[in-house]
Amino acid sequence: MSRSQPPRRSLTPAASPAARGKRARANGAASILAVDLDGTLLDSRGQPHPKDVRALRLAAKAGIHVSILTGRLYSGTRATVEALGLKGPVGCVDGSHLVDASTHKTLFHHGIAGKDAKKLRDSMATANPATFLFAKDAVVHDADGDAYLGYVSTWSTDLRRAKRVLDHELWEAPDGVTAVVAVGTALQISQAVEAIRAALPEIAQAVMFPIRRNPGSWGMVVRAAGGTKGTALKWLAKHHGVPMTNTVCVGDWLNDVAMFAAAGRSFAMGQAPDEVKRAATDVLEETHDGGGGIAKAVERAFGIVVHAA
Repeated sequence: MSRSQPPRRSLTPAASPAARGKRARANGAASILAVDLDGTLLDSRGQPHPKDVRALRLAAKAGIHVSILTGRLYSGTRATVEALGLKGPVGCVDGSHLVDASTHKTLFHHGIAGKDAKKLRDSMATANPATFLFAKDAVVHDADGDAYLGYVSTWSTDLRRAKRVLDHELWEAPDGVTAVVAVGTALQISQAVEAIRAALPEIAQAVMFPIRRNPGSWGMVVRAAGGTKGTALKWLAKHHGVPMTNTVCVGDWLNDVAMFAAAGRSFAMGQAPDEVKRAATDVLEETHDGGGGIAKAVERAFGIVVHAA
């Protein structure tokens, strides 16, 4: 990548993040810790590392507002929310959907609705990749998407097979389409992205990327413009009355860069791409499969040491 390495923050020992975290707790100042799921808290099997779970529980016990910011739908996030015992808001679909973990009720939803949803559906038809419709906390697909269910199922546990996804009624959901995911060749995906950008230049944001789990395949995520993990982190900060300088986040992928930019301190996992690492204030050695990355971030940022079980 041509992007240059940003300078690291220079901190004297007295002003280290760990020392600041200790003083903040002592002075009663609130902090937020937001973590990504896949590739960060969860390993390649979708399981959290016990040490990281203990770290998040200790952080919450110390008065830190612990949250999740993920690309998953809430239906694919809820099991982890409940396992951690989270009570506050969590952000799903890269900030497009914020949910109260205590009541499982929507706090904020940023979707594409009405005529704009129809334009989005028509744009998908131009290239005809395998299309997955995210709406009402469910994922709708048809036969073209069967081969990719292992990949898409990480987003949601509510998978609905339709005869033809482009004809499904959830394109007309009252609160709008939460997102559209597509998988196909590089040509199919690039054509779909171009069609969406032409039809909805200020309404939708479309991003294409290579799929690590399916070499040779490309993916695309489309959501309403303006919503990112960064805007979700700012929403959480306002909700909890926490200054952005007191926000800490941990992630591993391109969709985490926006929250890295917004947070007071950010940690990139050891297996993260170079451009993601360059966007973070700190880079961890730990990987998602080895575990312990979140525990290390909690120790560095807040001075909370998680001992081995």
